Amino acid sequence: MGRIVDLISEVASEADFGPDGVELPPDAYERLRGEWDDEDIDDARQLVFDRALQDELVEVADSLSARMVDVLGQLGTSNAFQRAQEGGAVLTLEIIGQLARRVQRLEEVLESYREDPPPDRRGFDELRRRLMNLGIENEMAKDEAAEDLLAEPEEQDDEED
Repeated sequence: MGRIVDLISEVASEADFGPDGVELPPDAYERLRGEWDDEDIDDARQLVFDRALQDELVEVADSLSARMVDVLGQLGTSNAFQRAQEGGAVLTLEIIGQLARRVQRLEEVLESYREDPPPDRRGFDELRRRLMNLGIENEMAKDEAAEDLLAEPEEQDDEED
């Protein structure tokens, strides 16, 4: 068992994490092949990748949970709870953006673990698009107006028929 742990530790220390998993530099892979079968090295790479995803899953879930505790905790006072009962609970765009970013990252990590189809994301993706574009519309309108002012006037056609 100790040798396997050594292999996993060495793979983890040499690993480059990419979208397709854990990659080892060629020199590290060749060095490990001197002591291990390719299958053992691949198993160790997969274990290191799985562990990294699990660590990230815990980190992202913790971040989301902590923010939700903060948001929901604000509804704990009697006045805020009464407002919520009456339909007056409000989330600011800042809070919605923070929650959306955390949920997006959580969804990315969960994608590796899901066996069932993911939830319908159309509304969520539209919300994220709107949040990303928030404020940009005014800037884009200003840029277009500035370009119009700087544009050379079109030449009038002086020919008469």
